[in-house]
Amino acid sequence: MRYDHFPRAVPPRVSIHALLAAFLVCLFLFPQPADAMNIQKVKSPGGIEVWLVEEHAVPLIAMRFGFMGGTSQDTDDKVGTAYFVSGMLDEGAGLLKSTEFQERVEELAVKMNFNADRDVFSGSFTTLSERRDEAFALLRLVLNEPRFDPDAADRIRRQIIDGLKFDENDPNRVAAKEWFKIAFNGHPYGRPTKGDEKSLNAIGPEDLKSYVRRVFTRDNLKIGVVGDINAKDLGVLLDKVFASLPEKSDLRPIPEAAPPVGPKRKIIRMKIPQSVAQFGFAGLKRKDKDFIPAFVLNHIIGGGGFSSKLMEEVREKRGLAYSVYSYLSPFEHGAAYLGSVATKNSAVGKSLEVIENVLARVAKDGPTEQELENVKRYLTGSYALRFDASSKIASQLLWVQIEDLGIDYIDKRNSLVEAVTLQDIRRVAGRLLKADGLIVTIVGQPEHLTESSPNGKSG
Repeated sequence: MRYDHFPRAVPPRVSIHALLAAFLVCLFLFPQPADAMNIQKVKSPGGIEVWLVEEHAVPLIAMRFGFMGGTSQDTDDKVGTAYFVSGMLDEGAGLLKSTEFQERVEELAVKMNFNADRDVFSGSFTTLSERRDEAFALLRLVLNEPRFDPDAADRIRRQIIDGLKFDENDPNRVAAKEWFKIAFNGHPYGRPTKGDEKSLNAIGPEDLKSYVRRVFTRDNLKIGVVGDINAKDLGVLLDKVFASLPEKSDLRPIPEAAPPVGPKRKIIRMKIPQSVAQFGFAGLKRKDKDFIPAFVLNHIIGGGGFSSKLMEEVREKRGLAYSVYSYLSPFEHGAAYLGSVATKNSAVGKSLEVIENVLARVAKDGPTEQELENVKRYLTGSYALRFDASSKIASQLLWVQIEDLGIDYIDKRNSLVEAVTLQDIRRVAGRLLKADGLIVTIVGQPEHLTESSPNGKSG
């Protein structure tokens, strides 16, 4: 968040505990049903477009914004640059060095976070409305004038490297990292999003600045805002924050990823009492005509908690694992259908065998009409929970834009779910579920399993 000059008048010092309490009230007391929202498409005088939901009952403004690109814009020799940037943006901007910047954030009680995933670099910004001018001025500094001071960069680099060493002992992270490396071999999606020690040591302040110049641009920007502000005032503030960004991005072209194809298995030996397995195969992109039926289908298979087929077969009937689940992971240039199970070392092979059998059975027969109706009723009824806080609503506004679903998507989403038929589900199950083509990564000391034994069956 870049900035050069901002109002120096400091508001009266308030107890940080009182401010935090105010934030909690603002974040959680925003009862606005999805079907009651008025989403305005606002364009600032400078041409910055935003989706806005006004809510003046709570003195809070929540903004979520994203720049397309994410970690896929890292160069091959400096993987981890985007993640590094996400950790550096609040480490000083404009004339404010790191400590001064953090003190200013504390004084204003601003919440500011950044995240780099494979396709999007996103920001989260929340402020009390009475301090919006100073808070937005601080955000402007971050996005336009990040300092990236060498001493701060060295400190954040060490923290990231220390975190990577911790990740090396986290079986879930290791399994996921290895899965993507196998499934998207040779593609940016297959690289570790945080980089590695060698690549991080090669990244300097100029590399961070270069990433920001290429990615943080107006043509590459989506914004969602919810809270105590009108369209006119928001337009003025948006221009102060974003209008000075470069107009055009300089993104590296990212090729379409080849669909993940199995069967493949990799075992990473780790001395832990149980094993973690990540499994998956090719998925569906978000704009695929079958995505909503696939979303409903996944809830039946492994996305519905204790009501899902995987949980019933693996845990409830056989007691093989405490947790097993699956989910759709659509990316801009590819897609995956993923799942995970953690179980004792002696039960890994049997657990994977049961998972494969569930997938094969659903691919062949599909769910029942009653199962479909139950899950549709749950998905439509629970949708409102995504809109019970200003921060959640702002996130929904952002991601609907990023996924290019249309400003009316929130209004029509439940009708799309309700329209899914048993024929749709069975067609998509046959298309999506490839039980004999699983890519599996296992971390632990699985018994009676080798990388060459077929499809998760003990051998």
